[in-house]
Amino acid sequence: MLIDIFAQIQETANAARDMVDSAATVAVVPKETTLSVWELIKMGGWYIMGPLALMSIIAVYIIIERSLAIRRALRDEKDFMAKLRDYIHEGKVDSARNLCQTTNTPVARMLEKGISRIGKPLKDIEVSIENQGKLEVYQLESGLPIIATVSGAAPMIGFLGTVVGMVVTFHTMEVSGAGVELSQLSGGMMQAMITTVAGLIIGIPAYVGYNLLVARVTKVVQKMESRSIEFMDLLDSPAK
Repeated sequence: MLIDIFAQIQETANAARDMVDSAATVAVVPKETTLSVWELIKMGGWYIMGPLALMSIIAVYIIIERSLAIRRALRDEKDFMAKLRDYIHEGKVDSARNLCQTTNTPVARMLEKGISRIGKPLKDIEVSIENQGKLEVYQLESGLPIIATVSGAAPMIGFLGTVVGMVVTFHTMEVSGAGVELSQLSGGMMQAMITTVAGLIIGIPAYVGYNLLVARVTKVVQKMESRSIEFMDLLDSPAK
């Protein structure tokens, strides 16, 4: 009789232990959750993510537009300088000017200004070419200060969101006291991290894009200087 009672108690204990083990196994199974981009943006706060989104759109537009403009400026027209040299030596000033007008590059527009001054002292021609060159460079650099501003301001706005998120977190801890739960703090902490990441995601490409565009503008300036020197030598040399 006692043996039967002990056997039943042992079976009951084993069954209870199996139930506890199965419950623990179920409890540790993590629940898979996914966050969409829109949900992340909402967690970051519209007052932070809105300006960052606007800055990203502006930066992308300017980078693409300036890249195409500088690419056109770096384009070499075949035999442009050779044809121009022939026209100048033959005294065909109108043909030389027409060649520059039909060639849509900063170099051509700069040299056209010099051709229009042929007959005046070389110093006056050189000054007119330099002035036109400055205007061309100014046009090529339009928009670059905005990209530079975005590259510096975007991370700062992201850090502002980080500070705001931490303020919200500490305020929640102060209000809730000792009974604060992790779920109550997650909102402010998520905002702090999301805004930092968003600011860096926008600021880093803008910084890289700005430096690449500046380097390409420098190449255009070097090309313009080389062509202007070649043109002045052409005017100063006797016709063959």
